[in-house]
Amino acid sequence: MYLTVEDALKIYPLSEGKLTAGRKGTGRIVKSVNVMDAPDISDWVREGDILFTTAYLMKDDPSAGVSLIRKLAEKSAAGIGIKLGRFWSSVPDDMVAEADRLGFPLIELPFPFTFSDQMKGLFNAELQRSTRMLHGVLDKQKALIRFALAPDGVGELFKRIGSILGVPLAVVGLRGQILYSSLPPAELELLGRHPQKPSVQWIRTENWNLLRIPLKSPEAGQDAIRSAVFQIPKGTPLKEEEGLFHQAAEIISHHMNAIERSYMERSTQNEFASLLQNYLKRRISIDTLLECAARHGIAFGGAPYLCALFSISAISEPKRDRMFRTIRQELQYHPLLKDFTSLHVHVDGAILTILPDRLPPGAGKPAQLLAKVFADIAAESGSALRVTISHAKHKPEQLEQAYRECCDARETAERLAISDYVVEFEHVELSYLFESVPQDKMRRFLDMTLSPIIDKAPDSAQDLLRTLELFIENNGQVNETAKQLYIHRNTAAYRLDKIGELLQVDFKSFSDLLKLKLVMLFKHRLKP
Repeated sequence: MYLTVEDALKIYPLSEGKLTAGRKGTGRIVKSVNVMDAPDISDWVREGDILFTTAYLMKDDPSAGVSLIRKLAEKSAAGIGIKLGRFWSSVPDDMVAEADRLGFPLIELPFPFTFSDQMKGLFNAELQRSTRMLHGVLDKQKALIRFALAPDGVGELFKRIGSILGVPLAVVGLRGQILYSSLPPAELELLGRHPQKPSVQWIRTENWNLLRIPLKSPEAGQDAIRSAVFQIPKGTPLKEEEGLFHQAAEIISHHMNAIERSYMERSTQNEFASLLQNYLKRRISIDTLLECAARHGIAFGGAPYLCALFSISAISEPKRDRMFRTIRQELQYHPLLKDFTSLHVHVDGAILTILPDRLPPGAGKPAQLLAKVFADIAAESGSALRVTISHAKHKPEQLEQAYRECCDARETAERLAISDYVVEFEHVELSYLFESVPQDKMRRFLDMTLSPIIDKAPDSAQDLLRTLELFIENNGQVNETAKQLYIHRNTAAYRLDKIGELLQVDFKSFSDLLKLKLVMLFKHRLKP
C-alpha cells in the first residue's frame, strides 16, 4: 500500500469518517493497516502504519491515548483511527491537542462499518492504484523499447526519454560537463557538489529525489564515468518504477556509444573515400591510400580482391538516395554478405565495393551471390540498378584498373542493352574491344558460322543455340550448362556433340572456342 492519509480519507467507507486532528500530517504515507489489540501495540507499529482501534485499552485513561500518539509519531506511523460509540463518545481534548501539535492525523472512524470493511476498501483502492501504475510502467517500457529501436539524434534522444518517463533528467559527460538537462538550476548546482561514482547514487532534497545511474562507456575505460540523473518526486513507489530508470539509462548508454562509434566509422570511411576518389583521379599515389587504410585498420591490399560498382540511373533523386541507402544496408547486414571483409564507399554517384576474390565455400561466385542478394531491389528499380564486376586483382596498385573495368562494363552493358543487372567485365570485355567492328560484318560472320545449325537442324536449332550460348558463358563447363538448362548432363553432352558435328568445331581447340566466343559476342551485340 502506498497512499497518503488525505487519499485514504477519500476512499469509501473511510470517507464516511472524520479527520478530527493533525490536518498538517495528511501527507503522511499509509503503507499498511494495523489493528490495536494489545497494550504494547506501539512497540510493534512500523513506519507508515495507520492504526485502527476502539480505544478499549485506554478508555479509562485518556493520558494513555496522548502517550500512544507521541509514540506513533516518533515511529513515523501514518495516523490513528478511533471507532467512537462503543467505549468513547468523543475523542478526549488532550489527544486532539497533542495530535494537532505533532501534525499527526487522528480520524474518527464511521461507526456503521467494521474494521474489515474499511481495510477492504483501502486494499481494493490500493489494488486498483497498483494495477494502474503497473499498466503505466508497462506502457512506458513499451514506449522505451519502441524508441530504443529507432531513436533520433542525441538531443532528441534525451528529450524523448524524459518525455516517456514523465520526469526531468540530465546527462553528465566524462569530464562532469552537462551534455543535456531539463533539471531546474538548483538541482544542477546540487549535482556539482556530488562527484560521479561508478555505482548508483541517491541524492535526496526536501522535495525531490535525484537518482544518478552511471552510463557504461567501453571505449572510455573503467575510470572514466558519465551518468544519467533522473528527478523523481518524493512519494513515488520506487520499487515498481526504479527499473524503468535503469532501463532508460541502459538505452541512453547504448545509443551514445553507438552514435560515437558510428561517427568514428563515418569519419574513417569519409577520409578513406575522399582519398580513394583522389587516387582514382590520379591526384595521390596508392601508397597514400594504403597508409590511410593501415592507420584506420581498414583491410585492403593484403589479399586478392575484385571491385563491384553499384550504379542507379533514370529515377528521381529522392528514390535514388533511398535505393543507395538500401543497397548499403544490404552490403553491411545481409546474412550472405555481412561476414565478408569488404569496403563500401561512394564514388562519383555510385557505390564502389571492394570484395575478397575468394568467397567462403557455399557462397558461390561473386556475380551469382550479388545477383541473388539484390534481386528484389533490382526488380523494384525496374532497369535502374546496374552492378558491374571487375576481374580479380592481386596488387593494391591495380585498384584503379579494377574501377575502370567496372565503369567500362557499365557503359558497354548500356550500349548493348544487356538486360542482366549484374554484368561481369570478363563477359563484355571482348565487346569492349570489338566496338569498332561494323554491324554488317558481324552479321555476315554470325550467319556464316551458325547457318549449319539453322539449316540442317531447324526443329532443334533453338535448343542447340541456347546450349552453345550457355556453354560458352560457363567457360566450357558441361555440368553448369546442364544445370542452368534444367537438363541431364548427358543430354547437354549429346547436344554439344551434335553442335560440334554440324559446325565442324572441336571444343578442345582453343581457336575454335575463341571463334565461338566471338560468335556469341556478335549475337548479343546484334540483338534488336
